[in-house]
Amino acid sequence: MARRLTAAALSLLSLLALTSCTGKDAPEQPQGAADPPRIVVASGQDVTGKNGIRQQLIDAWNAQEGEHGYRARLVELPGSADQQRSQLLGALQSGGAEYDVVNLDVTWIPEFAAAGLIRPLTGAAVKSPDDIIEAVDRTSFWDGERYAVPFNSDVGLLYYRKDHLRGAGTSRTGLGRGVTWDDLRELIDAVNDDPTKPGNYEEGWTTQLAAYEGRTVNAIEAFASAVPDFALTDEDGRYTADEEQLTAGVTELRERTQSPPYMLDEASGSREAESLSAFAEGRTTFLRHWPYVYPALYERFKGNLGVTRLPGKAVLGGQNLAVTSNTSEQRAAKAAELIAFLTDPDSERCLLRAGFAATRTSAYRHPGGTPECRHASAYSTGASASPTGESAEVKAPDQLAGGVSYSRDILLPALSEAVQRPRTPLYGAVTQTLITQLGALYGPRPPRDAEVAKNLDEALSEVLPD
Repeated sequence: MARRLTAAALSLLSLLALTSCTGKDAPEQPQGAADPPRIVVASGQDVTGKNGIRQQLIDAWNAQEGEHGYRARLVELPGSADQQRSQLLGALQSGGAEYDVVNLDVTWIPEFAAAGLIRPLTGAAVKSPDDIIEAVDRTSFWDGERYAVPFNSDVGLLYYRKDHLRGAGTSRTGLGRGVTWDDLRELIDAVNDDPTKPGNYEEGWTTQLAAYEGRTVNAIEAFASAVPDFALTDEDGRYTADEEQLTAGVTELRERTQSPPYMLDEASGSREAESLSAFAEGRTTFLRHWPYVYPALYERFKGNLGVTRLPGKAVLGGQNLAVTSNTSEQRAAKAAELIAFLTDPDSERCLLRAGFAATRTSAYRHPGGTPECRHASAYSTGASASPTGESAEVKAPDQLAGGVSYSRDILLPALSEAVQRPRTPLYGAVTQTLITQLGALYGPRPPRDAEVAKNLDEALSEVLPD
């Protein structure tokens, strides 16, 4: 990866670290006998950077300390998502960490709930549940009970370079909901055949297919696009797919990821940073990535950047807040109050403004402008602060060409229609099986699609109950 990170890519990745980092660091509170009791929140790192929006929302709750008598403290766990999951499982199973609230990936809810590590939530933890996007809210439940409240959501989007398409002489520089993978292949062919294409251009698109969760996400998107109502598991976590469905899904995935002439060859080993780097350097025209990169990409490319929904189905991501079973009843009640605050309509507007995908429909009601954010007042200035203290303002437009709203017309429908990854307490084993079996597609001599599907079906049947 270091070899590939040119100055342009490093500039973009640095901008991602700065985007939405507003205000100064929260002051340290003096420790002493009179300190109020704390609610400890464990979470992965905030993609909005140092003193990001999650910390600012917690600071806003702490500012109301006189109303609830507690202070919250955010603990950010290092490492990848898989490493964070292992840390949380170990800490909660051993009781070695005093976490009251955990910010869990949506795929972890069944596992943590079935293991008794998080507790069912009452209505006190969620305000206006009817306002939460239905597809997003379904990730909070297991076995008929609510165990979490959606905090920030996520969904795959398609980013593209309009200047590449214009240079190839195509009239389709503004791609909308109707775009298909066949359309993309035609556009890529046009760019590939353009004798004036940029000298550093290599192939049409890139994504995240390294041997980690990104490969699973891309696979589920391909499977769900190829097979109507596709699901690997039912609501009880039982295996429901069959070899024929898997063959159709594998074929769709292979066709999307042929290299050459469509996908960048190194995408088979790329994660988020590497794929973003390739796109930033102009080595691809199209990029599958998450909403949080939109502000930084716009800042770099301005009018040459396009963004739209992925062709076919997109996978739902995001994190949900849950209360641990280890915490006392009194602290659990305060933890539920904190969750209600962090996920209320104003907090969701703040998250959307910061670059996250909000979980509530009300956050998307004012397209064309910046949603009001009262909880994290620093965000109302629209300014970002760099680690050097210099201000840097990053404002990606909501209003796109043709009167299209990024938030209302692209992001909200994508979230509402997104598909879930398998719902099962055994998700860790399922995703590892998908990653391993589908790796055969990216080896030196890929087997036939039917053979890959057969091996995948047998492996999943061993992992999941039927």
